[in-house]
Amino acid sequence: MNLESPRPGLLNGQVPCLLALEDGKTFVGLSFGATGTTTGEIVFNTSMCGYQEILTDPSYAGQIITMTYPEMGNYGTNPDDVESHKIFARGMVVRHLTRRHSSRLATFSLSQYLQQSGVVGISDVDTREITRHIRDKGAMRCAISTEVLDPQALVEVARGSQEMAGADFTSEVTTPEVYKLGTSGYKIAVMDFGIKRSILQNLAELGCQLTVYPAHTQASEVLKTKPDAIFLSNGPGDPAACKEVLEELPHLVASKLPIFGICLGHQLLAITLGASTYKLKFGHRGGNQPVKDLTTGKVEITSQNHGFAVDQNSLPSNLELTHINLNDNSVEGFRHKDLPIFCVQYHPEASPGPHDARYLFDRFNQLIESTRKVV
Repeated sequence: MNLESPRPGLLNGQVPCLLALEDGKTFVGLSFGATGTTTGEIVFNTSMCGYQEILTDPSYAGQIITMTYPEMGNYGTNPDDVESHKIFARGMVVRHLTRRHSSRLATFSLSQYLQQSGVVGISDVDTREITRHIRDKGAMRCAISTEVLDPQALVEVARGSQEMAGADFTSEVTTPEVYKLGTSGYKIAVMDFGIKRSILQNLAELGCQLTVYPAHTQASEVLKTKPDAIFLSNGPGDPAACKEVLEELPHLVASKLPIFGICLGHQLLAITLGASTYKLKFGHRGGNQPVKDLTTGKVEITSQNHGFAVDQNSLPSNLELTHINLNDNSVEGFRHKDLPIFCVQYHPEASPGPHDARYLFDRFNQLIESTRKVV
């Protein structure tokens, strides 16, 4: 099939678009956002809303997002519902794009927002089929294009793109320089591996002084400021590929300061403490993942976005499993038995998603308080 001839039924301004997976499967749709060609790992997200927060989550660097909920763009976009300074996702796949959004807060449509950011989107494709294909075959490389409209040619573009396994995106998503938030309270050193704005807001609400460091800052630079605790943020890519970060983390652990890690921070801590990670078949992405807190017996519905996980069988004896995913029993959290260290795989700040797990920020604050009392 060649799409260079006009597609029947196209309205003025609509542009044909092609999506190709590396295994040879292709989908014909309509372009929205920017025109051009983009590549990345195709994944799916099951959230019903929050598309702007999802697009601007740095953990999606290197990925193209398929939204399983069929209607997207109905409330437009605005300057406040962002998790970082730009869109980090490389592309967006939707079933139906609302042509006329409605919200008193909206400043741009979803299509305009992607266009301004140079991000390619494709609509009017069967996202149910795409999602089922990813679930069956696994997340894989893909390409979206308004330029390369020959299916086999675009498949080859997808096959020539970067794989997620072995990829370190921390340099792409981290802050370029140190900055501070808050003026009183405990001093928390925040390692930015692709941190979301709402995480910083939740930490600041604890009444803490935050100093946010670039991902590759040396541990000695962090520790010389004498922080009360350390926070390891979320982020994209393969944790085992973050060699520079992994070289510094043992020094932060050796400080015996309280440490709280989430998402990529959780995975990096696991590797540092002697465990290993592996790539999930299609990952966990959405706002409805059930997690059991083994320390309390409570089940919480969580917001997640990750394609790698910690191997439970690799946890050394000094690490205690604290949280599990009730869908597949994968590791969702652990704590150190001797050091003031704990972490979770999911996103307690949500944004978007349920707020069941926000207690973890209070748990971090209590850990800092208890450690200070001992000192």
